[in-house]
Amino acid sequence: MTRSYALLGSGEFEPWSEEMDRWMLGRVARPDGPVLILPTASAPEGDEVFNRWADMGLRHFERQGIASEVVPLKTREDASRPELVARLGEGSSVYFSGGNPAYLASVLADTPFWRAVVDGIDQGLGYTGCSAGISALGELAPDSSVRDFTQDIWRLGLGLFPKVVFGPHWDMLDTYIPGLQTLFAAAVPPDHRLFAVDERTAAVGDGTEWSVIGLGKARLHDRGEWREWGPGDSFSIRLDGRG
Repeated sequence: MTRSYALLGSGEFEPWSEEMDRWMLGRVARPDGPVLILPTASAPEGDEVFNRWADMGLRHFERQGIASEVVPLKTREDASRPELVARLGEGSSVYFSGGNPAYLASVLADTPFWRAVVDGIDQGLGYTGCSAGISALGELAPDSSVRDFTQDIWRLGLGLFPKVVFGPHWDMLDTYIPGLQTLFAAAVPPDHRLFAVDERTAAVGDGTEWSVIGLGKARLHDRGEWREWGPGDSFSIRLDGRG
């Protein structure tokens, strides 16, 4: 069964991403199952924020006539709840929206829910992540609550994409903080690659073969050199590190 990843730089549940949703549903093992919406990374911001992302996702898929449901996974204890793990066996894909990557990784790592996600990917469960939903996938995940890049921003990630650091919102970083692209790239450990995805852009693929959907670019920084791909481009790079 082909693995299916959609890695968004930003803009989850916005109209531009409908092409990506169709791409995903055309590949998964259970296209009639619900998309499982997981705003887990936003849980530290409170229930109001969590529920806002959840509702946005439900409305987004309802407009397209695609079944979806929210998985109320907010804590590490939730990630061990059998009834939540069981929902993975019915869904078409998981969809992790934005928030704090380090928090998301700390909630999921080495839990029954995450193990079931990883096993499910090999059995046709799609994985969609946006912002924190991709930044948590490496061996290292940035803690977005740390604002001083002279400090150590890295925490343990989920390890699905070894030796890869993700840079979502890439084209907008310098508008948030001047020079932030350079600071972030310099903070990447020298033995890691940086995979950067612009806002309202998705890199979709099976872990090795990729294409770009959306409005911006996907970029890879490796051994001091940048490569980039725009909308409609296809490229081959082994990212997920799985046999």
